[in-house]
Amino acid sequence: MGGCCDNGGGGVAKSEGSGGGCCGGPPPPLDKKSSTTTTNLDDEAVVLGVKEYYGQTLQSSASLKTSACTSCDRPTGRVAEALKLVPHEVLSKFYGCGYPIPPGVNGLRILDLGCGSGRDCYVAAALVGEVGEVVGVDMTDEQLAVARAHADEYCASVLGYARTNMRFVEGYIENLSGIGIGEQTVDLVISNCVVNLSVNKERVFAELFRALAPGGEFQFSDVFCDRELPQEVRTHKILVGECLGGAMEEEAFLAMATETGFLEPIMVTRSPIEVHDAELRDLLGDAKFSSVTYRVFKVAEDRRIKDGRVVTYNGKFEDGKSGYRVSADVTLLEGQKTRVEGKVATAVCETWISKFFDVERSCCSGGCC
Repeated sequence: MGGCCDNGGGGVAKSEGSGGGCCGGPPPPLDKKSSTTTTNLDDEAVVLGVKEYYGQTLQSSASLKTSACTSCDRPTGRVAEALKLVPHEVLSKFYGCGYPIPPGVNGLRILDLGCGSGRDCYVAAALVGEVGEVVGVDMTDEQLAVARAHADEYCASVLGYARTNMRFVEGYIENLSGIGIGEQTVDLVISNCVVNLSVNKERVFAELFRALAPGGEFQFSDVFCDRELPQEVRTHKILVGECLGGAMEEEAFLAMATETGFLEPIMVTRSPIEVHDAELRDLLGDAKFSSVTYRVFKVAEDRRIKDGRVVTYNGKFEDGKSGYRVSADVTLLEGQKTRVEGKVATAVCETWISKFFDVERSCCSGGCC
């Protein structure tokens, strides 16, 4: 049993080994009589069902019955280069629907929710540099074993670091404080097709808001639906495991994020999801699913910009030779003045990405002007 919460302070705890024993309250205990071999799950059994599906049922991405865990844009720039370095086992056992790592993350403290086999952590470890820090949290022993198996050799032999700058912690994304994630100790949280698996999404966002530093960001790729799903879909074991059963209705997600205190989410990418299995298609009916990447920033209400600003991308990171993509429809080109409005203006002036932009008139503090 590892004492992963005893880190002597309010920061991120270290976890030793791949077994259980991570402190912090888990979701409600499961009824010992609940069967995870039946088709449907109740809310309490979802956690156990997800553990079984990702830890034992799926052997590789080829085992998936839908494209929900593989739909995404092609990676570009330094993310694409870093992916080439990731160990094969880590790649083959990873189930995600996007690449939620923004450019310019050197030196940041990154937390990966539901890291699985750790693919995004391995990519992030290369991008944050030796001075940065990456922590992956997951509840599945089998996935964590894969993630931990290659970490030290990867950082030392592949990246050439004197220390391992990533670690993996067993725990639940609804209870980050229980695994030692302190208040305002994280600059960037990433997540790849995981939030949909939670039965308490409101709690996930509350924990994210607590853990993120002011100006921090939650960038995540996940599955969204164009409607509220019926109970038979939300409790169907395979649909839950394939990230469809727990898909968020998009308008409900946007409302939840802002009610938690976040800036209105900014969409980055969107792609449709195909369901290959005929039986599952029949169960889903006319529901339409998409894999979407969102940027969700933590900015105090009195720091938010209500009107527009004229900004110029200054080109201060390696991956931005042609420009900086803030959202799906806003890419700022180096040296070119562009007027941005509302939430985009707030993001470029009042968050961790402000260092990449020059602002024409005094609009904020903290280095963006």
